[in-house]
Amino acid sequence: MMRRIAVLDAPSNLGLRPPTPTSVPGCAKAPGALRDQGLLPRLRARDAGCLTPPRYDAGDWRPGDGVCHAREIADYSVGLADRIGAIIDRGEFPVVLGGDCSILLGSALAMHRLGEAVGGRIGLVFVDGHSDFRHPGNASYVGAAAGEDLALVTGRGQADLAAIEGRRPYFRDIDVVVLGIRAQDEYRLDLQAAGIITRPVPALRAEGAARTAQWAHEQLADCAGYWVHIDVDVLDPAVLPAVDAPDPGGIAFAELEILLAGLVDTPHCLGVELTVFDPDYDPDGAYAAEIVNTVVAGLRPVTAPRSVPPRLRPTQPGPLAPEPVPRQLRPEPADRAAPAPSVPPRLRAEPADHAAPALGQSVGGPEDAVVGSDPRDASFSAGPGSLRRPAAADPDGRPADTVEPVAGESMEPLDARPSDEDAPHPSPAPGGLIA
Repeated sequence: MMRRIAVLDAPSNLGLRPPTPTSVPGCAKAPGALRDQGLLPRLRARDAGCLTPPRYDAGDWRPGDGVCHAREIADYSVGLADRIGAIIDRGEFPVVLGGDCSILLGSALAMHRLGEAVGGRIGLVFVDGHSDFRHPGNASYVGAAAGEDLALVTGRGQADLAAIEGRRPYFRDIDVVVLGIRAQDEYRLDLQAAGIITRPVPALRAEGAARTAQWAHEQLADCAGYWVHIDVDVLDPAVLPAVDAPDPGGIAFAELEILLAGLVDTPHCLGVELTVFDPDYDPDGAYAAEIVNTVVAGLRPVTAPRSVPPRLRPTQPGPLAPEPVPRQLRPEPADRAAPAPSVPPRLRAEPADHAAPALGQSVGGPEDAVVGSDPRDASFSAGPGSLRRPAAADPDGRPADTVEPVAGESMEPLDARPSDEDAPHPSPAPGGLIA
């Protein structure tokens, strides 16, 4: 059985400060630039449309006024959560194209709603070059939500963004794994104090991208499922400078491909979002093409014939849900009965005496045919349930966990500088005037 991808555009740039006083961030153009490189047909994905954001206008905002565009971001997050939820209800795998990192609030809201519906917690794998953990408790002021998104979705910051619909936090600290931040990230000690698990670039490279993905699975073993956030500034600026805050010491495209493939190669991955690419710094489309190549290869496990539909698992292991064992050591049962194809592709309850399948175990039946078709700034137990996914086929396998260093780049960690979303990359081509 295969899983069908649905691509949704979320071209919001509301979470970033303007590159110059008379321009707007260009990342709102990213979904269009990636589509121009054939992303949807290459993924054999359904076009889930575009959620148009409110107009970007910083107006007379000044530091100390709170998060800029807060009301607009909150409204947009509710709409985005509705759209992501509808995709999941169709039994599909959402791929959301941002936009800046503030779109994580919409994804987080959708995941919290889903966790509440199934009686479980949803986790977050946060792949980003920066921790985005600025909040009133560790900074003199806040302002650009794209530099504060991880803090907001873990319940820190102003309530109109951190507690939409009275949900706070959207993700618990212990249900978050941060991958790809620089070794000297400004807020790394705050993450450690909060109990948020991290693997900076040096450790990621030392362990390898594939093993890091498996490690992330293990850290979220108590969650019913997880969402993946990818900010492309996790890549080194030697290979992708087209972001608002490029920092040396990032990973290579091949490493991101392997990492993505490992993260989505499980039925517990519920969807992916991609943020912060700025086409204003990519006049010939070469970087957009490289991103699309990486995403298509990285998402291959989602549409591979061996893919299985997502299954939300209990948040605590019990006699009917044994502790997971390495996937390669677990045999597949030959007599497993497939559920009747007439069951709608929504969350459905299962008998109380039925164990949740182990990772990689195939369930489900015939599926539907494939339908073709700007930068960033508790604990409780769940009953088993499942999400069914329609399908798209792709016989190719996963990439090998080997990678050559970027040209001119050492495999040792490069010098890093503190993240500051409020100090954007100067824009060579202003995206437009603020009225």
